[in-house]
Amino acid sequence: MRRSRFFILCVLIGLASVPARADFQVFACEPEWTALARTLMPDAHFTTATSYLQDPHYIEARPSLIAAMGRADIAICTGASLEAGWLPMLLQRAGNQMVQPGRPGLFFAADHAQLHARHDHVDRSMGDVHPEGNPHLHLSPTELPKVAQALAERLSELRPEHAADIFARYITWRVNWNGHRAQWREGAEALQGRSVVIQHTSFNYLLEWLGVDATVDLEPKPGLPPSASHLSHLLTDPELEKAAAILIASHQSRKPAQWLAERTGKPILVLPGTVTDDPETDTLAELISKIVSRLETSVSEVSDGRL
Repeated sequence: MRRSRFFILCVLIGLASVPARADFQVFACEPEWTALARTLMPDAHFTTATSYLQDPHYIEARPSLIAAMGRADIAICTGASLEAGWLPMLLQRAGNQMVQPGRPGLFFAADHAQLHARHDHVDRSMGDVHPEGNPHLHLSPTELPKVAQALAERLSELRPEHAADIFARYITWRVNWNGHRAQWREGAEALQGRSVVIQHTSFNYLLEWLGVDATVDLEPKPGLPPSASHLSHLLTDPELEKAAAILIASHQSRKPAQWLAERTGKPILVLPGTVTDDPETDTLAELISKIVSRLETSVSEVSDGRL
């Protein structure tokens, strides 16, 4: 009898610590937030609106996404106007009161980070500029932990019965993140003072943290596609000669980078701007490690005269 009671007690304790089930629905606007939320609630059900091969500024509010938003217990998006072209319509059509602005079910990562490049005044002549600042904060070694902590708190608010498990996973994630950050800092020593050509500001948080200059941009203005006249003008830019490589994201057209590479001999680095299904880049930590490693290799090859 005592053994039976002990067994039942153990089962009840085990059930009390079971992580959130798949009936908790997470809608993520970008893959990076799916990856982060899955770390905290691995047994939830996830829908991701975009992939690493898509520009998150521009997607269609498809019926499948509307349905997924309608079921969502939480919608996790970047904010800072990144999804301004499609998220409001998606929220309106879904009609889910749990994930409307001002409700706990709508989480914007940018609200919990210090954004770079804020603008007091914005107009169309400046291109696709975000007044709140650069929204591509998911590659920031310093800002992402703030978002992770805020997300853990929000998930715990929505599922208080799983708060202990969520925060235990957050602490584990944070310890691992600090370890990765120490490794990235070691790698950054070889990158200090180097520069790359970019297209858009997708990698800027990480590049700035690494001490890599990114002043030469294939885009004439933020969000505007590279033009022939702008690319020709870049050939006269004295900063171009200093660049070790041309860095573009996987979702961007390679033609402008190839045009410049053919005329300068500089290598092209095509890297995911967010997490992928590849095991080497399926978490934000692995993604940043991959980017840092590729940058190190490129700089080393240029320094050795192999390129």
